[in-house]
Amino acid sequence: MEPTWQPHEKHGALSERSDLPDSVFAFPRQRKEPLTDAAHVRNAVARFDQILDVSDEDRELAFLNIEKAARHYGVHLSEADWQQLGRTPRTGRTAEDRRIAARKGAATRERRREEREEDP
Repeated sequence: MEPTWQPHEKHGALSERSDLPDSVFAFPRQRKEPLTDAAHVRNAVARFDQILDVSDEDRELAFLNIEKAARHYGVHLSEADWQQLGRTPRTGRTAEDRRIAARKGAATRERRREEREEDP
């Protein structure tokens, strides 16, 4: 399997995540974990085991993409393969706990958006 990651050199602030091409994501099919700089590479490594609903093949590709981006941005990886990062979170939270938290977060964002629209 070959990595699909390519550096993205768009200058200026990105207005939307949707402006990024699939090739800058660790998980390109799901468009999860953008790898646009060294900080994002480190974040992708830290959150690797928290990504839900991806196959082992997707994780293998994501790890290859993270490795390639890490070399590009000068980030040292101590892991040699994706299994060392894991497929289940080490936080003690279950997948259902994370789904509930994600729904609550989405509801809070929606409520705040509506409040901003009501206040002139």
